[in-house]
Amino acid sequence: MSRESRGEVALEALVQTAGRVTETTKRSEKTAILAEFLSSVEPPRIASAVSALTGELRMGPLGVGYARLREARPTSASKTPTLTLQGMESALAAVATEAGAGSVARKVGGLRTLLEQCTAEEQEFVLRLCFGELRQGALSGVMAIAIARAFDVPRGLVGRAHMLSGDLGQAAAVAVSQGKSGLEKIGLKIMRPVEPMLASPAEGLPEAFDRHQEALVEWKLDGARIQVHRRGEEVRVFTRNLRDVTRVVPEIVDHARTLTASEFVLDGEAIALKPDGRPEPFQVTMSRFGRSTGNPLEGRVRLTPFYFDLLYLDGTTWVDRPLEQRIDRLGRLLPEGRTLPSVLTGAAARAEEFLATARAAGHEGVMVKDPASTYQAGRRGKAWLKVKPVNTLDLVVLAVERGSGRRSGWLSNIHLGARDPGSGDFVMLGKTFKGMTDETLRWQTETFPDYVVREDRYVLHLRPHFVAEIAFNEIQRSARYPGGLALRFARLKAYRLDKSPEEADSIEAVRNLFRRMTGEALS
Repeated sequence: MSRESRGEVALEALVQTAGRVTETTKRSEKTAILAEFLSSVEPPRIASAVSALTGELRMGPLGVGYARLREARPTSASKTPTLTLQGMESALAAVATEAGAGSVARKVGGLRTLLEQCTAEEQEFVLRLCFGELRQGALSGVMAIAIARAFDVPRGLVGRAHMLSGDLGQAAAVAVSQGKSGLEKIGLKIMRPVEPMLASPAEGLPEAFDRHQEALVEWKLDGARIQVHRRGEEVRVFTRNLRDVTRVVPEIVDHARTLTASEFVLDGEAIALKPDGRPEPFQVTMSRFGRSTGNPLEGRVRLTPFYFDLLYLDGTTWVDRPLEQRIDRLGRLLPEGRTLPSVLTGAAARAEEFLATARAAGHEGVMVKDPASTYQAGRRGKAWLKVKPVNTLDLVVLAVERGSGRRSGWLSNIHLGARDPGSGDFVMLGKTFKGMTDETLRWQTETFPDYVVREDRYVLHLRPHFVAEIAFNEIQRSARYPGGLALRFARLKAYRLDKSPEEADSIEAVRNLFRRMTGEALS
């Protein structure tokens, strides 16, 4: 019996589809290729196929470092494609569940055995899947459209199901088996994190108020995004990239248990404060989210939670209600001082005064929000705008240079790029070592080698993983870089370990910022 007759997906077919998607830059062609492939896949395999094509490991992390992953690559490849998608998943699941003494060696051995069964093209795909190099937010968007087309369901329902469930593969499985009615039933569930709603940058308050005649203006804290779920006495805390950090933030858990509601999901920010109430540097806050043993509070600064949105409360999902209603109900749930200071106004001058108050308190700026907007989980739109006096961009570290002179022995100068949603790649905008402390240099030197994909003399090229918040004075034209733009006086403000490359700023956002700052058009 052939693989196809048993309803299994040939890994070769999946890899060829991924290759065809990569070869074209046209979104419509990517969508058509994916929709055609999905239409040929049997329902029981849809979730696995969608997850693999969008770079998600359904079995979870493999527990193998990147240096050891490279060791697993065999010196030869199979001449004949024989593997199925199910076979690949089973092998990777076995690797993920290995534990105990000697488990790393067994994991590497299991990966090598899997790769030896792959053709050269399949090996490349599997390794990129394991490295996380196939994960692309842009491709997830295209995939959602392809699912809608392949199974004749509304695109918006697929996107909503994805954002509320956090699982595009599962959304596809529901679309093919239950159609529109099944997708409509997918809702927010307590203890299952939701992709957070994201904000777009605005150059200043005048631009923000050009978009909103009346807006909710609230302080923007330079803290860590948190999503807090409670069911009875059970509380779980998730980061913006949906990582469960409950164990390391007991003070946030304790605070959530003091609230009067028994079931809720809140969106907010956790921040370390000085005794005078002013914020500690961002790195101090983020230090609480690293690995720790023993008492996570011992000898460490406490975090204070502030909340700015309500997603779920005592059996009712609130994401489809207007922001103004969500904020009103949130204010009645929380004690005084736990919501962010805010003002509802239609006057830019009043908002400027409020921005000055936020800055005087040590915070980085304000958010300007449409009071009528619903909660668009996982989306970055114009309903939420962020206004910060200092120009910053969230960029991906593409490479790092070996230092010289005083920085000899360190990994120093970082190469920075913006997302290109069209190609799924990154566009370099410059490099910098400005703003780096000795502690930063030490961390880079200890951490980056595990993410190296190739070396060119003194430059180590990295797998896209790290997001850096970069401050700069201006954006200028440059023939040196493919995107035609470069940052002037770029300097590292902070590493955003709570963000993924998919959340970095896009090259289109950089171009728009260039046009606003200079008044010049780009050809």
